[in-house]
Amino acid sequence: METKNIKAYGTEAKDKPLHSINIKRRELLPHDVELEILYCGICHSDLHSVKNDWSGTTYPIVPGHEIVGRVTKVGGHVTKFKVGELAAIGCIVDSCGKCEYCEDDLEQFCDEDVTWSFNSPDKISGGMTFGGFSESYVCDERYMLHMPEFENLPAAAPLLCAGITVYSPLKHWQAGPGKKVGVLGIGGLGHVAIKIAKAMGAEVIVFTTSPLKVEDAKRLGADEAVLSTNKEQMKKYSRKLHFIIDTVSAKHDVNTYLNLLRHDGSVVLVGLPPEPLEVDAFSVVSGRRSLSGSNIGGIAETQEMLDFCSTHNITAEVEIIKMQEVNKAFERLEKNDVKYRFVIDMTSLKN
Repeated sequence: METKNIKAYGTEAKDKPLHSINIKRRELLPHDVELEILYCGICHSDLHSVKNDWSGTTYPIVPGHEIVGRVTKVGGHVTKFKVGELAAIGCIVDSCGKCEYCEDDLEQFCDEDVTWSFNSPDKISGGMTFGGFSESYVCDERYMLHMPEFENLPAAAPLLCAGITVYSPLKHWQAGPGKKVGVLGIGGLGHVAIKIAKAMGAEVIVFTTSPLKVEDAKRLGADEAVLSTNKEQMKKYSRKLHFIIDTVSAKHDVNTYLNLLRHDGSVVLVGLPPEPLEVDAFSVVSGRRSLSGSNIGGIAETQEMLDFCSTHNITAEVEIIKMQEVNKAFERLEKNDVKYRFVIDMTSLKN
C-alpha cells in the first residue's frame, strides 16, 4: 500500500512528553477522503491513552478524535464529499458494516470490533491508527461527517466526542418537554449536556460538588444548580427526576442519585470511574429504577447531533491552544484546570 509521511505530535512512551514526529498515512483508496485538520479537541481519553491508564496502548501513539478540517482530496468513487468542504471525524473510522449493530447504525457496538480513530488496529494498513494531532487524516467516506458552518468552528470540535456522548443517551431516554433531567458533574461532558438537554426542552437540574460551578451552571442554561454536599438542597429533589446523566469519572456514591429518581427513572453513566461503583439493592428495587450506561453514538446519530447543535447554536466552552502547548494542557487537564475543553489550532503544527 502506498503511503506518505506527514507531521504529527505523539510519544513513544507513557513517561515521555508529546513531541513532533512523522507518521505515515495511506494514499487514497477509491472511497477515501483526505482531510486537512484545522482543529482538534483534547479529551480526557486522549490523556488516559497516552499515559496507558487503561492498558493496551501501543506506542508510538498520536491521540486526537475530535477532528475538524477541510477536504483536500477524494477517491475516485467518493460521492458524499467534495474538495473544499468542511468535514469532521470523531471516534470511529471503521467497523465491519455487516453485523446487526452496524446495520442498525450502532457502529460503536460492532461485533467485529470498531476501528477507533487512534491507537486501534487498522484493518486496512495492518498497523495502528494515528489520531488528529496531525496535519491530515484519511478515512473512508462512510465514517466521515459533514461539518456544519458553525460560527465558532473550533468550539464545535469537542462535539465529535463530548457532544455525541451526551446527546445519544439524552435522546434514547427521551429528554424533552415535561421531563426533569439531572446532570451530574459540570466538566467537559456535563457542560455540553446542560446545553443539549435544555435545547431538547427538558427542565435541567445540575448537581455539583463545587460552589463555584453552581452559578456557572445557570449561565450555561440550567434551571437549577444544586450543591450535592448540601443535604437540604438534595432532599428537595428526592423522587423528582425522570433521568440523570452521570458524567463523573471519579469514584462516587451513585445511590445518592438513584434515590432522586422517579419510578422507572435511570441514572446513565457516561463518565468512566476507575473503580467499580457499589449499588444498594434498595436504590434500584424501590421505584423500579435502573443504573445504565451509554457509549458515544453511531455515525448517523453523530451527524444528527452536529446538525442539532448547529440549529440550536450549541458549542463547547473552549480554550484554544497551539500544538506546542499540548503537554502543559495535559498537565492542566489532569488537575481539571480547564473551563471546559482545550482545542488545538492545528495550523500551529506547521510552525
